Amino acid sequence: MEQNTYLKINPADSVVVCLVEKKKGEIIEAGGERVVLAQDVPAGHKVLLRDIKQGDNIIKYGYPIGHAIKDLKAGEWVNENNLKTNLSGTLEYTYQPVDEKLTIKNENRTFKGFLRKNGQVGVRNEIWIVPTVGCVNGIAERLAKQLRQEIGLGSDPASKAIDNVYAWHHNYGCSQLSGDHENTRKVLRDIVLHPNAGAVLVLGLGCENNQPDQFMEMLGDYDKERIRLLVTQKVEGDEVEEGMKILRELYAIANKDKRQDVPVSKLRVGLKCGGSDGFSGITANPLVGEFSDWLVAQGGTSVLTEVPEMFGAETILMNRCETPELFEKTVSLINNFKEYFLSHGEPVGENPSPGNKAGGISTLEDKALGCTQKCGRAPVSGVMEYGDRLTTSGLNLLSAPGNDLVAATALASCGCHIVLFTTGRGTPFGTFVPTMKIATNPTLAKRKPNWVDFSAGQLVEGRTMNELVPEFINKVLAVASGELARNEENDYREISIFKNGVTL
Repeated sequence: MEQNTYLKINPADSVVVCLVEKKKGEIIEAGGERVVLAQDVPAGHKVLLRDIKQGDNIIKYGYPIGHAIKDLKAGEWVNENNLKTNLSGTLEYTYQPVDEKLTIKNENRTFKGFLRKNGQVGVRNEIWIVPTVGCVNGIAERLAKQLRQEIGLGSDPASKAIDNVYAWHHNYGCSQLSGDHENTRKVLRDIVLHPNAGAVLVLGLGCENNQPDQFMEMLGDYDKERIRLLVTQKVEGDEVEEGMKILRELYAIANKDKRQDVPVSKLRVGLKCGGSDGFSGITANPLVGEFSDWLVAQGGTSVLTEVPEMFGAETILMNRCETPELFEKTVSLINNFKEYFLSHGEPVGENPSPGNKAGGISTLEDKALGCTQKCGRAPVSGVMEYGDRLTTSGLNLLSAPGNDLVAATALASCGCHIVLFTTGRGTPFGTFVPTMKIATNPTLAKRKPNWVDFSAGQLVEGRTMNELVPEFINKVLAVASGELARNEENDYREISIFKNGVTL
């Protein structure tokens, strides 16, 4: 069968997306419309199917993605130079619920995870050192390095239940005010309590605003055998040796842990994209959306964040809320983030990055309608503020910005075991949980196999969604069971905490 070279996503669309580079003079026929290309058009970019006037909306995914800033002819290349967002400020919304039930069967699948004392499950068994303040980052890194060397991590992995040892350095914990200070404390709390850690050393200085003793109280009813505190200013002499004594004890405990079969209903997955392109909303995001729906149907949990990248598609999410209360929370989620932009004198619609635009995304609506496909069709069961921890299974929305590091950290912090990260441009980074990269196009998958975990670009090479979804499910469950994601193989892991206000 001849491979399609362009795609009209929705019958109502006024554009097609080129799946390969198209040349001036080539003919495109879609939905009964026939146009001749007015210029060369890169892969992932849009071609107009019919003449439109200045100010008229351009339709993609069945929705407006902005308006033409001048008269345009059929066959023209539609991009950020002739298309402008319709987004402005905050809006009022009306709840118009869509009652769409998932018809996916429960397959009673399992994965190999670590069952924790509190009933939670980890997909990794790592030892973490979590600084209460950035001042002790150096000590934390030194402790992590020394423990890795001492236990011979990597020399004989079959003999160890510990997957790795990490210090999660950050720049905060002091000289922050109000909301920023609480955000730091919440995210650090969430990291300490995350089930991917078999044991945690909380490392304090002593004089910081994030007072170590108060921080430990914030943890609530935690496992005191596996979570310990060391305040370095209180140590007489060598704080590294004192830290190593504690870490050796933690290692002896966590090294006894074993993977066991766990129902997929326990799995919690974060949904994220970065370096998106014109293929994102056609391949990787819909594939992840299929996985998200499958996971929810198994009783599991998926979390969508990047609130600014919901602008322009927010009503789709709002109307999928299970209750009016969740609808109101989603309205607040959207409008509060718009107010955040406006309070800093920034427009709400100027989100696409240079890489997004080069890849074929012209407006924030164009980006959002593709981005939100990562959460499939499931109803919205929960809405969380930044720093909140998951309490509801099913599809959740989480308040966080679009920045890759901050958003991925927020997803992991709320309790996600794995982050599924779709990308068209490519990125190497990972947060403190496995961060799987799903390539939107075959070119990226071939160019960066050391970054990419799975290629959704196969969907433009002749593979079908029905063929690819089971393979992708198996891949995610393999990573949940211990197979390393590319970011773990490369040892690219870090955290980033959202900051909004003043630093003293």
